[in-house]
Amino acid sequence: MKTRESGMPPEEMWSGFFDPFTVLKKLGLTANCRDVLEFGCGYGTFTIPAAQIIHGSIHALDIDAQMIEAANAKVLSSKLPNVNLQLRDFVSDGTGMPDDSIDYVMLFNILHAVEREAMLNEVWRILALNGTLAVMHWNYDANTPRGPSMDIRPRPSDCKSWVETSGFQMIGNSSIDLPPFHYGFVFKKSS
Repeated sequence: MKTRESGMPPEEMWSGFFDPFTVLKKLGLTANCRDVLEFGCGYGTFTIPAAQIIHGSIHALDIDAQMIEAANAKVLSSKLPNVNLQLRDFVSDGTGMPDDSIDYVMLFNILHAVEREAMLNEVWRILALNGTLAVMHWNYDANTPRGPSMDIRPRPSDCKSWVETSGFQMIGNSSIDLPPFHYGFVFKKSS
């Protein structure tokens, strides 16, 4: 099931909204991560840089076959052996990953979904103890060039509350500025 307002703009526009390596660094992705899972990989904007950073594998899921094809073209051209792309409805069908098997999860621009509780429960299930959950979303600002409509766009306090209610512990004292149009958080799964 697609999340509400989940359509993607042209890739040329999309890629201008992020500096993926900087975002991943600020959100705590390091070479020490064994396995990573990305919910909604889109064009592979973060998939490819993550695969280049880590020593393990990245499992990138998307419900849109065109997005999987676009990401796969980048995987092939970059000759990355550690990327596993899957066409999958992770809301209805889960991730297919074993319990406690992932070190780092990316929930980027997706927590406006009606099904966020199901996603967060799945993240809790698959994330290893002391694993990292990275959350990024569009600034709560109507002047951003993209993002969900303001009536469903989460404020940073919303994202923080939803994730903490699911049992995760926030690292740091506030949201992380991810210019030009995003903010993020880093959470840990603790006992």
